[in-house]
Amino acid sequence: MTREVTATGTTSAAAERALRQKLVDRQAPTQQGITADTTIARLATLWLTFLRDEDRIEATTINEYERVLTKVVIPELGGLRLREVTTGRLDLFLVRLRAISTSRQRKTKVVLGAMLGLAVRHDALPVNPVQQTSRIHREKSEPRSLTLEELDTVREAVCAWATAQRSGPKATTDMADIIELMLATGARIGEILALRWVDVAPEATRPNLTINGTIKTEPGRGTYRKASPKSDASVRTVVLPDFAVAMLKRRQAAARENPNEAVFPTRNGTWQQVNNVERRWRQIRQGTGLDWVTPHTFRKTVATLISERVDAETASQQLGHSSPAITREFYISKPAIAADVAHILGEFAQAEPEAGPNTLGISGE
Repeated sequence: MTREVTATGTTSAAAERALRQKLVDRQAPTQQGITADTTIARLATLWLTFLRDEDRIEATTINEYERVLTKVVIPELGGLRLREVTTGRLDLFLVRLRAISTSRQRKTKVVLGAMLGLAVRHDALPVNPVQQTSRIHREKSEPRSLTLEELDTVREAVCAWATAQRSGPKATTDMADIIELMLATGARIGEILALRWVDVAPEATRPNLTINGTIKTEPGRGTYRKASPKSDASVRTVVLPDFAVAMLKRRQAAARENPNEAVFPTRNGTWQQVNNVERRWRQIRQGTGLDWVTPHTFRKTVATLISERVDAETASQQLGHSSPAITREFYISKPAIAADVAHILGEFAQAEPEAGPNTLGISGE
């Protein structure tokens, strides 16, 4: 459809310049109403609605995006129109966030980039201004796993916490058993809490359990079991060591019926929240020197041990990663000393010279 565009000026040359600028600023109309005059706050609303309607991303992830937009982006940039959103302006904004938290800076850049990508797809922006902002530099931290001595400290701390005198209901063995099963499987904490008795086979010829779900908690929906873990590669069946089999048999014998058939239900028979278990662990580790240990550390400990005894590929399969590269970079601790290959390198030693009349150190008549 052809439309007439007009502009005025004090002279014909000025009018022509104004007309050219108008043509540059014109944007094709879109069905979603996203134009160069759309504000960041309005775009955020449209983008979140699009994500929820698409139903491709986890609801908890979308909720986290919304939190970043509400708490960080909109208070600072919400009133800007898309035509005013430049790479320089966004770069200054992101650099200021670095002083607060590298994690907040990284999350904000991801959210802004994805959201403004929607504006590009709807022709409201010619390019995504986030793409040319400064790179985010993060200090790389080496994965750290627990030693056997530290695991003893963990178990002692759990026992002390469980037997401590406190008000309220007596502590159960849940925390100790959850940690033991994480060490026996390398599973994520949400995957452990989502286990049902139908997923566990302690009496099989090769005792095993199948990980095929995870626990989620959402506002308005509460805590529920999602019938698929983090990724397709996360669905797996793992063989159990003897100590985990004994623990599961003990729990199964003492288990009370619950509507979900959960292995680790709450006292009311509902699913346990990941946040609650993480909070209990923070209480347990106080004063133990293990402040650096999180539930994910047990997963790294499993990966490190399997990598040392077998290889990284096997560790990756045990953890349910899509690629061994992820396991190597983020989960396997580097040994304090390199592997002992001195006997192999000994082959490079210089051969001993044969003795003769001209050999140094041999005296003649």
